[in-house]
Amino acid sequence: MNTSSTDALSIDGVRKAYGKVQALDGVSFNIRRGEFFGLLGPNGAGKSTLISIIAGLVRADEGRIGVLGHDTVRDWRSARRLIGVVPQELVFDPFFKVVDMLRIQAGYYGCGRESWPWIDEMLVKLDLESKRNASMRTLSGGMKRRVLIAQALVHRPPVVILDEPTAGVDVELRRTLWSFMSELHAKGTTVVLTTHYLEEAQDLCERIAIIDKGKVRVIETTAQLLNRHPFRFLRIKLANEGALPESLRPLVSGEKNGSIELRLDREKHPIGGVFTALRAAGLDLEDVHTREPDLEDIFIELTHDNSRPAVAGGAR
Repeated sequence: MNTSSTDALSIDGVRKAYGKVQALDGVSFNIRRGEFFGLLGPNGAGKSTLISIIAGLVRADEGRIGVLGHDTVRDWRSARRLIGVVPQELVFDPFFKVVDMLRIQAGYYGCGRESWPWIDEMLVKLDLESKRNASMRTLSGGMKRRVLIAQALVHRPPVVILDEPTAGVDVELRRTLWSFMSELHAKGTTVVLTTHYLEEAQDLCERIAIIDKGKVRVIETTAQLLNRHPFRFLRIKLANEGALPESLRPLVSGEKNGSIELRLDREKHPIGGVFTALRAAGLDLEDVHTREPDLEDIFIELTHDNSRPAVAGGAR
């Protein structure tokens, strides 16, 4: 396996098929120790399958995965102790109190009473202290999500995988989670995040891999991704009625609330040229502003252009 002392996760040629559906098709990349790493892709891209293989819940058809140098198949006990996974689904035992659930989870990893102060700290950090003696079945969905996060961290794993951790939760939980995870990351924890909230990935992740149809399409730093396309957006609101000039119609990327957004190539379509074309057509502007492409724009560009070649396996 291609690993190094700087790798938290090493993913080498992983393939997995479910019948005729190729969920993963030769996926290879490494995640460095201490990274906040984003794993993005549309629904059905293969993200959850890859996470299940890393966690030892699913066996790959081909390829190997290492967690801090430990093979997830040949040395699965060591590999499993090194990771904590926050799943998408709310899976819990309804008959236990919150604190008992966490202590039992700690016991699964061989952690005894020495882990209880850490459990108490997490209850405070995740705003669960008032619910420590509450039955799991009485908790709201957001509170259950907080308990799942604490369960994944109860054995202090050096690698944490967050699989859609903020799906369907309120703003308060998002802020609480990201504050806590940023604190752990600052202390050296490797964090792997999958999310459909791309603004979260843009704000938090140092590097991002985008997979689609079981293949890695790109793996770059967040800054590289945001700078990879030479375009920007111009949103205009017309003060009078009239049809856009013919030369501008191919540039329209969307319309909303009476405004028109144009996607401009920086070299081919200067903003001044747009204003000149509008004036020549007798159109006046009521409002105008520009914006740089964000991660959502890049994501759509990559996952909707199936002619774009995928990155070769082993990208770092």
